[in-house]
Amino acid sequence: MPPPAAAAPATATALPELDLASARLFRVLGNPTRLGILELLLERPHTVSELIGRLGCSPSRVSNHLACLRWCGFVEAERWGRTATYSIRDARVAGVITAARRVATDHCHHLASCTRIGPDWV
Repeated sequence: MPPPAAAAPATATALPELDLASARLFRVLGNPTRLGILELLLERPHTVSELIGRLGCSPSRVSNHLACLRWCGFVEAERWGRTATYSIRDARVAGVITAARRVATDHCHHLASCTRIGPDWV
């Protein structure tokens, strides 16, 4: 396991809105379906039908998660007639997901067995 990073300053900022937005960023990424959509879109742009096929989710579930990701500014859609192709809008998303995967890899057993976070939070 790598050594812990230097202690960061206290998380509370003078901007409560930024604190809330930061917490919601992790909540958006904390949903397995949204995370799966983002990981697929990091490979290449996809249509909704392609995402449904790869994720095995219902069309309404994929559409609702895409709407969330669009609203948050993580993805964008390009329309060609009746078909929308989704792609990553903010390239920094890749870095956040990569960093999260590294941390999760180092703490996989503990994260998977944590009883302090209920299953309804995922």
